[in-house]
Amino acid sequence: QQVEMDFKIMLDPENMDNKAGSKHLNDETKLPLITKKKSAPMCSQKTGEGPTVTNPWALPAFHSLASPLPLVEGDTPKGALSLPGQRLILAAAKRTLPAPPLVPRAAPFPEFPRQHKKSAVGNIPPLPSSNSMVSTQKSKPEWRYPAQQLESEVHIPSQTQDPCLDWDIAVQQKAPAFLALQHHHHSSWGRTVGFLEPPEKPLKDHTFPLATTNGQNSARTASGLDFQENPTKSDNLSVIKNQSAVEKILNRAGRSCRGQGDSAGRCEGAVRGRGQRQRAAGVIRDSWRCRRHLARLRNALREARHRHLENFYSRAKHLAANWNRIRTSRRTIIHIPSLGYSQHIREHIPDLALQQNLQMGRLCDILDANVDVIYICPLALSEELLQYYHKLLGLQAAVRSGNPEDMADLQDRFKILTPEAINSFPGHHMCLATVLKYSPRTMQRLQVLLQGRDAYLVGGVPHLDDLAVADELQVPLLGSEPAVAQLYSTKSGSKRIFASAGVPTPPGEWDIHSREQLLRALSQLILDHLEVQRWLFKVDDERGGNGTAFCDVISHLECYPWIQREWQGHGSEVWSESQARELALVKISQELPGLLAQHVQPVNEKRFPTWEKFLQTFLTQGGVIEAFPFSASVTNLTVDLLIEPTGEVTLVSSGDQLHAEGPLRSSGTTIPQRSVDPEVLKALCWKIGEACKSKGVLGYFSVDFVAFTHPQTREQQVWATDLDLCYSDQLALTQLLLYVTDGNLDCGSSRLQGPLGSQESKSQQVQHEGTKPPAPSSLRCAVASSQLRHSSLSGISYNLLLHMCKARGVGFDLQERQGTVFVLYEDQKRHRLGMITIGEDLQGVLLTFARNLFIIHQEISAPNMQGETNFKMAIRDIEAILGVTAENKLRLEEEQPWEADALKE
Repeated sequence: QQVEMDFKIMLDPENMDNKAGSKHLNDETKLPLITKKKSAPMCSQKTGEGPTVTNPWALPAFHSLASPLPLVEGDTPKGALSLPGQRLILAAAKRTLPAPPLVPRAAPFPEFPRQHKKSAVGNIPPLPSSNSMVSTQKSKPEWRYPAQQLESEVHIPSQTQDPCLDWDIAVQQKAPAFLALQHHHHSSWGRTVGFLEPPEKPLKDHTFPLATTNGQNSARTASGLDFQENPTKSDNLSVIKNQSAVEKILNRAGRSCRGQGDSAGRCEGAVRGRGQRQRAAGVIRDSWRCRRHLARLRNALREARHRHLENFYSRAKHLAANWNRIRTSRRTIIHIPSLGYSQHIREHIPDLALQQNLQMGRLCDILDANVDVIYICPLALSEELLQYYHKLLGLQAAVRSGNPEDMADLQDRFKILTPEAINSFPGHHMCLATVLKYSPRTMQRLQVLLQGRDAYLVGGVPHLDDLAVADELQVPLLGSEPAVAQLYSTKSGSKRIFASAGVPTPPGEWDIHSREQLLRALSQLILDHLEVQRWLFKVDDERGGNGTAFCDVISHLECYPWIQREWQGHGSEVWSESQARELALVKISQELPGLLAQHVQPVNEKRFPTWEKFLQTFLTQGGVIEAFPFSASVTNLTVDLLIEPTGEVTLVSSGDQLHAEGPLRSSGTTIPQRSVDPEVLKALCWKIGEACKSKGVLGYFSVDFVAFTHPQTREQQVWATDLDLCYSDQLALTQLLLYVTDGNLDCGSSRLQGPLGSQESKSQQVQHEGTKPPAPSSLRCAVASSQLRHSSLSGISYNLLLHMCKARGVGFDLQERQGTVFVLYEDQKRHRLGMITIGEDLQGVLLTFARNLFIIHQEISAPNMQGETNFKMAIRDIEAILGVTAENKLRLEEEQPWEADALKE
């Protein structure tokens, strides 16, 4: 079992579930001491002969990482959960992350002893899995419970009493003393069992009186041995109480013996005894040799990660020093849209590979004539799909000239590579960076393509394997260190950034890790903000609204009318110090448990059917409580930013969110945003960008805001609500939008401008006859979504779908630079697609977007089989935005009767 556990730790060193069986916070079990101090450096993986790669980023090891960005104590989580992988952050990087404090157990689920036993047993994964934290739903981190609590729940003999283990051919593992010893030495139990096995073998093969083992001595002797040491005969005998009697029998050569499985019970003692001892010695020697090998592998893995992080910072400094030259010269960008979330998050992402392929718009970086793009695709694309993107990207020259005949072949400007290992780990839920790491042929091809060229890597959600891939390719990574990204991308981490930036945020509390803390914080928040109707609960590590729940507390709080009367009677100044307020706090806290259990609504009801299910995940991972705006008109918006290697903060995209599947889950965006004064938004984003930069954030990230009109002051308020330290779907769609319009997006003024279409150009010539015409550009806007799904799409090929849309007027006009462009993700299931509609005014593009959904739904659905889709919900959301009236529907019915029927559905 210990060897099995060692294998699991070596393959997945961050897995808390594996570590639970081998180490406890209060036990001082140490790693094996390796006497061989010097080990050969790890080499890059190669599978065949190839050209020698000369790379400008192949820098010598960077030995001094005097980072000016230490993580201060206030940035570390206050609750029970610590930063995943913080033990891997280098001392050389000058990052000091204090260990998380112990938190008393607050929730009764699940019981610790059962979870502990479960964590020590498991199957060895066939191949290395990604380095991420295991699901805390399956196994609670051990450090949430002090050792004293374990001892109080499980009866263990006193330290002064030595539990004795009885031997009768084998250790009696069902005996109470054996079980008590196992509980007490759970963290080093694998080593203890391994120590008991050597004496058990020869004892099985000899007949002698019952042997008695001193259990505490066994544990102490086993824990004192180094993995490199073979236990000697005296070590084995030292744990047996009747040592002299057993030793006397074992030393008797040529005696008769009765071995296990020997029905006659007679053998030649001299020959057999000597052979058995030799075989037992061989087994012990092989076991300890294996453990030494595992220890070397663990050290090699630790050294490799140390080297990856050192080289990450070394190349980042080199990139910053040369950024102004690189950004304006010939370069290659490697895009890896990897979702490097923790393992327990990736396990709950349906169609993980598809979700990692929603950003095909990254290919449009070739809009810059100096840029070549290598896109790492998590799916094997068919020839049909590849041809679609070859034609789409070939539109660049045709868009600029307005002549379809000017389409060019740009296949030499971009490459779409699919790692060969995409199907090698079907049950491991690996992120794309990890899959690429274990794809040597693709890695070798990348090295050839990058030979002698300036290049850098742009990832997705940062993961340790992003650093490994970048190090093997010897290129810098334009992104944050994974540990930094994991800390500040959580819901609680984003609140720290916003607090540091000094920007407005919703009333709330973060770093919630216990039921008592949740009830106490929520009670206080309700009393301090009686105007807030709805409160949100967000799990720290979840994304896309999956870990969000809400509750309209005020409408269900029975004591609320009494509290209102008391507040009005005392007045705001007296109320804060009155006894009535203290009584109100007690009343609220008494009502809340039952109220929450009955009225909380998780956004993802399939995953969290009940409040208790949601609460279990919420308390395990940690989370935040947040007020929902107390207004009838609420707009959510997202802004994408870039912190360049030189430290400059740039706004690169902005959009108002669409909510086809509820107010707490984004399904699309209108570009650019028009809900907030651009100057106000720019100021808020600059503050957040500077705060992120001070924490060591680098590369692309996005910020979510909510804007609403205060019901009393009638003034607009803007709150910062969320932070994602990764390249967003909105940014990828924006890149495609700019590519097909040859336009320019100025986020500082929220203006999307593009060259005039043919009709616009003629109109301006008529208006400005005899005068100097203005610059030839016009305003544009777009509606974009990467989240459209319809199960009936799988019944039709993409070629047929595109021809059908063209016949119904759904397409892109090159001359006018307006219309619709589709984003196709894969051609196996074919139930998801993206769509961008571009026009001159927002109302027009929203109507066109809805009309396109009508057409597609009508064409692919049979009357009696409507399919599973979110098309209709998207249409309803657009109706709410536009305020479509009966007259509008009547006009549509006159033009296209089937569209009115779709609206009625």
